[in-house]
Amino acid sequence: MLDKNKALSATPAEMIARAEAMVPVLASRASQAESLRRCPDETIADYVASGLLRVCQPVLYGGYEMGYDVLCTIIQTLARGCASQAWTYMVLADNPLKLATFSKQAQDDVWGKDDTQRVGVAVAAVGKGTRAEGGITWEGLHGFSSGIDHAHWLICGGSITEADGSKTGCMVLIPKTDVTVIDDWKVVGLAGTGSKSFKVDGAFIPDHRIIMKKDYDAGTTPGAEMHHSAVFRMPRGGVSAASYTAAALGSAQALLKTYYEYTAPRKSRGKAMADEPGTQMLIGLASAELEAADRMYMGVLRETMEVLERGDKVSKEMQVQGKRNCCYAAQLAMQAAQKIFNAAGGRALFLDSPMQRQFRDCFAASAHHSLSWDSAAMEYGKYQLQAHQKH
Repeated sequence: MLDKNKALSATPAEMIARAEAMVPVLASRASQAESLRRCPDETIADYVASGLLRVCQPVLYGGYEMGYDVLCTIIQTLARGCASQAWTYMVLADNPLKLATFSKQAQDDVWGKDDTQRVGVAVAAVGKGTRAEGGITWEGLHGFSSGIDHAHWLICGGSITEADGSKTGCMVLIPKTDVTVIDDWKVVGLAGTGSKSFKVDGAFIPDHRIIMKKDYDAGTTPGAEMHHSAVFRMPRGGVSAASYTAAALGSAQALLKTYYEYTAPRKSRGKAMADEPGTQMLIGLASAELEAADRMYMGVLRETMEVLERGDKVSKEMQVQGKRNCCYAAQLAMQAAQKIFNAAGGRALFLDSPMQRQFRDCFAASAHHSLSWDSAAMEYGKYQLQAHQKH
């Protein structure tokens, strides 16, 4: 356990080293997380004590304001221990960036008295707001709120119905005490993320806890001028998909490591599997796919952070390239995971084998809508063709 003063002062390398130290700890709790269908309380306590949840939190509220590449490296590292616990970390450590776009008063509501307060999210625009004096009333059935059991506040997506009947897209900040959590997370992969639904029934949201979607997309929200580190200027919708790629890739890397340990001494019908050319070839190919995936998504993410740190804007081309790379890296992770799991044989099917969970988690992470390969490929192709039509 780190003392608090040391936990609250760190370099990116130190933070990544803290994540590395947690890999065997998360692996030892992986079955527990799957059984609980949420991240164990002990893991959240470790995240808090180590300072890992502060990676992207504003300095004004006790955070580090480190780059998104640091966050994703930590996610990928933790996923080598347990993808579900890493996914929960991803959400709780990334959401400070979303909260930082709200007004100072809203940020003070969350962090003013306790800067360890955690924020969950349900960004799908399903909530409905109705104008009221000083704010709105909110209703909605929100889904896929990963880590909600460990959150104190929630950011919800939806729209406000105006007097003329038109809809204005928005996001709102709600204390978890104003919602009803629905225990519906019973799934085949990433089972330990606790990505439950919740219902809001007529909660009042004051104006200072509302941001407009158009302002969020344009970077002109009330909090946009509060925090000045590069990570707060990273546009969403492109390379920001890297966090999901990190979880998928980390789980595939864990599967490959488990396969090494399982296969090196293994014999099948009297033959040493390590001596089989097919086994050796499979390892060469799967490891190459995972290394290519790592370099592909992390390379464009680091390039994006370098652009932002210079004070420049991320170009549309870099955005669509970043999304393409993140999505294709997830495809490579899935391809490698499929090869490895197929080669592992019948013993990998048993529920006491970590390989079956690592395989399921990789595919579940890659299924996130932000990693849709078809959409990313078409968007990139469309951009390039339109750009060349102008020449």
